[in-house]
This record gives sequence, structure tokens and C-alpha cells, in this order.
Amino acid sequence: MNKNENASIGLFKVLIVSIILVFIMGIAVMASNTGFTNVKIILSNDYERNVVTTKTKVSEILEENNIKLEEGEVVSPGLDEEISQNKTIRISFGVPEEVAEEERTITKEEILSSYGTIIEKLVTEQVSIPFETITKEATGGSGTRQNRVVQEGKLGIKEIVYKAKYIEDELIEKNEISSKIIQEPVNKIIEIRTIQVTSRSSNERGTAQVAVTGTVAEYQAYAKERCLAYGWSESDFNCLVKLWNRESGWRVTACNRSSGAYGIPQALPASKMASAGSDYKTNYKTQINWGLGYIKARYGTPSNAWNHSQRKGWY
Repeated sequence: MNKNENASIGLFKVLIVSIILVFIMGIAVMASNTGFTNVKIILSNDYERNVVTTKTKVSEILEENNIKLEEGEVVSPGLDEEISQNKTIRISFGVPEEVAEEERTITKEEILSSYGTIIEKLVTEQVSIPFETITKEATGGSGTRQNRVVQEGKLGIKEIVYKAKYIEDELIEKNEISSKIIQEPVNKIIEIRTIQVTSRSSNERGTAQVAVTGTVAEYQAYAKERCLAYGWSESDFNCLVKLWNRESGWRVTACNRSSGAYGIPQALPASKMASAGSDYKTNYKTQINWGLGYIKARYGTPSNAWNHSQRKGWY
């Protein structure tokens, strides 16, 4: 082969290589101009596919690659959304990762704050403490009833400090944090002069006994009716049963030999109950009415009276 033939073959090879390079560069320029994008598709079985596409909508990319969602599968981003910045489409079963939100408890303060600014204040109030009426009996010979006020009653004063919450000057919550008695109540004392007539019966030894009728079940049934009339709960009544079980066993004539406390509520002195009726020594209704009135004025509810008795041993 002569030199001219060799030169022709070499020139032909150079021409072929040049054409190939121009073709490759043309494809690259075309790809750049048409917006090809590399997208990673992660299937629900964690298999990954890397595809090149000109599409940007998720549904179109899946359709272009013949990928169909099975029942229960979800895709992220959604089918009608554009591909995310990380150029990744994830197919899975259940809620998409970015859709699932961390569950948390919404507090009362967060709910209230949505309506306005919550302002907390310390509020001090003074309330009255009711006094008791004490009656003293003095036997007279005239047979006429005479009542004389020996001492006037006077309300006590208790100071209570509350932590209060307001929204736009409207009170929404108030909790007691402390209290103290500024002034103790002064009891009203009434002296009663009368000739006492008591129904009595005799036992086998001839010792006089106060005549009492009724059973503990009757006494408690009546007490429950009166508790409901006060607006107290079943729990309050149960506390009352425990309280008077401890005090007297619900016996009308129960008498504490050391202190002289008397009756179902163990009034001290017994004559206190005369404010509810002159038959306080024998009538269970009179005793219960007085006892519930005392609890209402002093403690508010039988539950509070029972709690006090638990702490102090008396009420």
C-alpha cells in the first residue's frame, strides 16, 4: 500500500470520529434544551429506580415508567403535585411520611390563649363565718316560758386568697391558695326558763328512761332526704353516715359521759339543739335537722366535716 492510500484511510478515520463527536454533543445539547431530569423512584418494597424524564408532575412520571399504584399504596409527593426538590418519589403503604404529624396533647392554656390574653391575679376576699346559737335551760317555778338573750351573736371574718385567671376582664378560673381567720365568731346565747315535761317509761329496775321511737335505718333514710334537700351528693351522705357512726352510732340518746355531748350529732351542750325544737332529747328528726344545719354553717358539706374529723378527731 502506497503512502497516498495510507493518508486517505487516516483522513477517513478522522472524519468518522469527528462525526461521532458532533452527534454526541448534539444529543447533550438537545437533552439540555429539552429539560431532562434524573428522578429516583422508591417503590413500596424499597426497590429503587432511577429514571430520566422531562416530566415534572408525579402522576405523569409514574405513567411514563408504567408504574401503577396498588390498593393501599400512597405516593409522596401526591399524584397531582410536582416532584420535590430532592427529585425523589416514594411509594409506600399507609400515610405519607411528610403528611403524618406527631400527635400531642393540647393544653387548657393553649385553648384559652386562642381567645385572648390570660391574666393571672391574686385576689383577696373576706367572707363571713356564721355564729352558733346556744341555749341554756334554767328551771323556773312559774311554769311560764321565758327566753332571754344573754349574749348577742357576732359573725366571724375569714380572709381567703385566690389565684384568679381572667380573659378580657372576665373571670374564667379561681383557685383558693390560702385562708386565715381574721375574727372568730361570737356565739349567741339564749337562756330559756321553762318547766320541762319529758315523756318517760320505766325499765324493769324502775330507772327512768327517755322514750325514743324509730330505728337507725329510719334515721338514716330521713337524713338522706334532708341531704338531698340541701343539694348534697350521695358521697356527702356517705360521709355523714361515717361521721355520725363514729360520734354516736346514730343513737338518739347517746351521751358522752366525759363531755356531755348528746344525741345523734353529739351536740355540746345538748341544749344547742333546742333551736331546732324543744323535743331535741327524744326526736331524731329534730336532732338531724340541727346537726345538718350545724354542718352546713360550719363546714359547707358533710364531706368537709368528715375530712376535718379525720384530721382533728372532732368536728
